[in-house]
Amino acid sequence: MYLTNRYMRFIATVMLFFSFCFPARAQYVTISNNLLYDAWLTPNLRVGVRLSPHWSLGMTAGYRPWPTSDETTRKWRHLLLSPEVRYWKDSVDVHHFFGANLIYSHYNVGNVKFPFGLYKSARDERRQGDMVALGIFYGYSWPLGRYWNFEAAAGVAVGYTKYGRYPCVHCGEKIGDGSGVFAMPQAALNFVYNIPGRPAKMLPVEEPVVIVPPTPEPEPEPFVPVVRAVPDFTGRAGQLQKDNPVLAHVSQYKPYDRTRILRRDKDALYVHFPLAKSVLHTEFRENRNVLERIVDITRQIMADTTSSVKIIQIIGLASIEGPIAGNETLATNRALALQHYVQDQLQVPDSLFDTVGGGEAWAEFRDKLEEFVAKELPQKAELQQALEIVDNESDADVREQKLRRMNGGRTWEYIKDEILSDQRNSGYVRIYYDYVPDNAAKVINEASGLLTADCSDCHHEALRLLLTVRDDERAQNALGVAYWLCGQQQEALDCFRRAAANGNKEAEENLRKLKIEN
Repeated sequence: MYLTNRYMRFIATVMLFFSFCFPARAQYVTISNNLLYDAWLTPNLRVGVRLSPHWSLGMTAGYRPWPTSDETTRKWRHLLLSPEVRYWKDSVDVHHFFGANLIYSHYNVGNVKFPFGLYKSARDERRQGDMVALGIFYGYSWPLGRYWNFEAAAGVAVGYTKYGRYPCVHCGEKIGDGSGVFAMPQAALNFVYNIPGRPAKMLPVEEPVVIVPPTPEPEPEPFVPVVRAVPDFTGRAGQLQKDNPVLAHVSQYKPYDRTRILRRDKDALYVHFPLAKSVLHTEFRENRNVLERIVDITRQIMADTTSSVKIIQIIGLASIEGPIAGNETLATNRALALQHYVQDQLQVPDSLFDTVGGGEAWAEFRDKLEEFVAKELPQKAELQQALEIVDNESDADVREQKLRRMNGGRTWEYIKDEILSDQRNSGYVRIYYDYVPDNAAKVINEASGLLTADCSDCHHEALRLLLTVRDDERAQNALGVAYWLCGQQQEALDCFRRAAANGNKEAEENLRKLKIEN
């Protein structure tokens, strides 16, 4: 127990010494755990410290104090300390890194079979001693979020060991000493946590006495870089939506119910049918242009890999004139005629359509009738009476007959000519789409928000995030701002020039402020 407590105190002292000897601002310190070491039942911890944009220092400690399940025949206890230095190709905690480490271990091992045929002599006798090794390794780090990374690393180490030899697991008498040079593999799968925190508080500094010259020259204005959020890329569908409001994101889709007033939807497209007919004629009214537009929009989205058509909503309508049953059939057939037309032009499955027969368009009729009532017309009183009939008579057939008989049929003739003209032959169309989530835009915008903060640690965190999407042209201006705020001016200028060459207005403005040619 004394030995265990002594080693635990020793590990804690080393890790605390490492942390305090290298004071770092928030987000410059990482803590990680090697899952492979955990699998060998050895608790372990690594503390890493950022030294510069490309260099970091780390200390790994592991200690296996407890006995094995068969302690009478086998023993395996050890302590490991390993300081290391890493060079990061892009930036600390981003992607590729190369490293070198120094490994010290005190071990007490007996009758243990190591994998891959390593250390065969430890199978027949107990060995207790110390070893020192020097290793090199390569690794890769995947950012999992603002504070988390996952690392994989592999390498090799060469070292020297000196030990005492004992004939059995619990033998106390030494039978000899040994030493030798050895080589061993290294591997790690690390979960890494980037410690967040506040910027260090700055102590107040006494301002020196400054003698102001009589004619001071104006100081140049400080460079304040410009960075703005980028919009999500919503694929071809998002581009088409700018000029085709008939398109909408699938999140805006609503199933049809008969209380819905379609005529208020100014973004929908309408086709028309001859009176009491469900045959779709391309030459009738503006049908040709509307149908070509529907087919062309659908075809372009279907050919795109970043967006897709989710729902084509078609609603067939009939006017309030005539028997209900006949109008129900007429409205359904009109909707199906429009669906079949699209399917004749494109290979679109039935499952993509929300095709509905809207029946008699009473909601449409009432809405337009109310609009006429609000006008100052000679027929205003009669139209107000018609509106009351629509609101108070629940039976549709009786409601129509009452409207027909008003004022000897004169009001009905006016309604047919002025209100029902377009409602006799309407077909309604909306196209709903979805797109592949634009994760790069999300990262760029999160980083852009950090760059606007008056916080050095936020700027370095923004740089780390932006390096994960550095191949996206939209990231170049923000990446340039991050480099500049982190003191890497040449890298910043390269990014500004690249962004400006691609037409980024913010990058052009940043170069103008710096008085640098593109």
